Amino acid sequence: MTQEEARLVWRDPSRPVADRVADLLARMTPEEKVAQLGSVWMGAAADGNGVAPMQDQFSAERPALDDLIRHGIGQLTRVYGSRPVPPAVGAAGLAGLQARIMAASRFGIPAVAHEECLTGFAAWSATIYPTPLAWGASFDPGLVGEMARAIGAAMHACGVHQGLAPVLDVMRDARWGRTEETIGEDPYLVSVIGTAYVIGLQSAGVHATLKHFAGYSASRAGRNMAPVEMGPREFADVILPPFEMAIRLGGARSVMPSYTDVDGVPATADPGLLGATLRETLGFGGVVVSDYHAVSFLELQHAVAGSPGAAAALALTAGVDVELPRVRCYGEPLRAAVAAGDVAPEILDRAVGRVLTQKCELGLLDPGWSPVPGPPEQDLDPPASRALARRLAEESVILLSNAAGALPLAHAAAVAVVGPLADDPLACFGCYTMPRHLGGRHQPEALTGVETVTVLDALRTELPGVRHARGCDVRSAERSGFAAAVAAARAADVVVAVVGDEAGLFGRGTSGEGCDATELRLPGVQEDLLHALADTGTPVVAVLITGRPYAIGGVAGRLAGLVQAFFPGEEGGPAIAGVLSGRVVPSGKLPVEMPGSAAGQPSSYLRSRLAAGHAGSSVDPAPLFAFGHGLSYTTFSHQDLVISAAEMPTDGVIEISCTVRNTGSLPGAEVVQLYLSDPVAQVVRPVRWLAGFARVELEPGQVRRVGFRLHADRTAFCGLTGERIVEPGEIGVCLGGSSDCLPLRGSFTLTGPSRITGPGRELEARVSVGP
Repeated sequence: MTQEEARLVWRDPSRPVADRVADLLARMTPEEKVAQLGSVWMGAAADGNGVAPMQDQFSAERPALDDLIRHGIGQLTRVYGSRPVPPAVGAAGLAGLQARIMAASRFGIPAVAHEECLTGFAAWSATIYPTPLAWGASFDPGLVGEMARAIGAAMHACGVHQGLAPVLDVMRDARWGRTEETIGEDPYLVSVIGTAYVIGLQSAGVHATLKHFAGYSASRAGRNMAPVEMGPREFADVILPPFEMAIRLGGARSVMPSYTDVDGVPATADPGLLGATLRETLGFGGVVVSDYHAVSFLELQHAVAGSPGAAAALALTAGVDVELPRVRCYGEPLRAAVAAGDVAPEILDRAVGRVLTQKCELGLLDPGWSPVPGPPEQDLDPPASRALARRLAEESVILLSNAAGALPLAHAAAVAVVGPLADDPLACFGCYTMPRHLGGRHQPEALTGVETVTVLDALRTELPGVRHARGCDVRSAERSGFAAAVAAARAADVVVAVVGDEAGLFGRGTSGEGCDATELRLPGVQEDLLHALADTGTPVVAVLITGRPYAIGGVAGRLAGLVQAFFPGEEGGPAIAGVLSGRVVPSGKLPVEMPGSAAGQPSSYLRSRLAAGHAGSSVDPAPLFAFGHGLSYTTFSHQDLVISAAEMPTDGVIEISCTVRNTGSLPGAEVVQLYLSDPVAQVVRPVRWLAGFARVELEPGQVRRVGFRLHADRTAFCGLTGERIVEPGEIGVCLGGSSDCLPLRGSFTLTGPSRITGPGRELEARVSVGP
């Protein structure tokens, strides 16, 4: 540190962050302040094949870089993820941009570099992990946390400071294309897994960004960005809890509001949502960044602002601190609004203070800061990361059915491997992977960027008698390949049909952002292919590689076996093949129920009595496979339920435990699931809800005791007054291996007065797994 820097409070790492920020803020002009709220995106596509809504339109408006950064800039957008470049080239480009930014402005403040990281660091040749719906299927927050630490370490070494993940939207309608990005349909599962991701990523020095706050997944008819119509109780009890846990227990440092409007108010312009709810109720103290172009959408899509300046004023006042992915409203239009008095100086200072606090926490204001902390040459897909990807992929594969023991496949069997995804190297990649993001513009060099093994090739390494016929494409109605597939099936002992989704963006796929579905039928003619294969009489095992659950009740009864994998990443092919061959004992559980038919959709396992099938309606939304369902090649028993007390006060704690035994001949993992129910409440409640879970590894014959320490707050709900309460009365207890297979049942009674839970309420069940 130079003598001059030593005299500057904001340059002194030994001083409190608040003092440093106040000192720097006091020295800045309005132009320099506004600059810290903007961003720049170099290399964004303008050809209609973008990765953000209306990207081509906004790319045409891009001003010169020197004009954008002359007073500084807040963030750099996707330096690594906008094109397929080697890590060393990306690092050099980032270092060069940071040098230009620091040299252009009076204070030399670097920019926060952000990148996508939903399925791994979105950089060319970086490990591609399973999609979040697969995280949920693993029911393994510890492993998800390990994955997030590895992702964060790679990003930090490459000079990236903020990751745009995790997605904490609770799935409400499987027709929504972004279902694959969600962790599941249960708010507690999403909370625990999502918080583990936040803690892991931030332990590596990269700020996590919670998205999309809030209600995005409940858009009307499952259409991306469509309006949300939701009552305050559903919003409080289903949508908000994952954000609350990730903030209070995970310490999340950034939040991204949703594109949608809730009851006519866009999230990006909602001071109640971004102020009272996010900061006061949930206790958030970090930076709010807009979703890409969302500030402009206040003018161009929502029509609640008449100009870029008016949009900027609305968003900034509501609590959006940074405009992403590039400056449009938070540049000259915002400066003019500040000068005209349309934006109060304290509102500007509030946002700039948050941005500078983030930069201070990340070390960007420290003397000697380096734009790329790691070595120039980075292996972004090292063996340790691939091993993590494989473990998570294996844990996430779900065995849904196994009629007459068709699985695992006999080693000597003649196997016909059929289907459009069997030999597709991109089959296991979700929409936020680099190949799916960029493949449309950079094929063939952007095919994968990492080593992949297809399901077909992986099966050939496991089994000797494998032949292949494609059968059909994912999206096409063409059936010319059926004949060869049927012939292969007739000549085989068993058929493995690998069908499902093709991830993409904005209509360039069947699953992913902007790839919504009108019905939950397998895309194209894939279900017809399954019927044609079943007609041969050869046993058919279907493998679904998808981004959402599909209604396959029309064909499921004709299948000898059914396996579900939610875009399991670069190691997905070997993981699926391992389950089919028996090398891997399946342990995944459904994080979303599988509908029996498209009737009654959208539906959720969190249904009340009248939301289920009943005599007053001809439509029964009962699932084909329930939330939490998943079979194994071994068997488990659940016994010896103990509830520590018959009664507990409405502010008390109770212990609930059981034993789980591996009663089969193979080692395996069981997910012990604890559900509660509220037989009589002042408002309508779900029949049951997940209150805790534990993934337990067991050798054959091994017995372990699983305990849940449950605070009364875990029974709380949004009552008649709109406040979250714990209400006296009976609470039902169920434990087992699936939401529809709960052999252990009991109850306890909450006693005393109704109690309003405050901001410090207990959010999680404490789990213990003993010998």
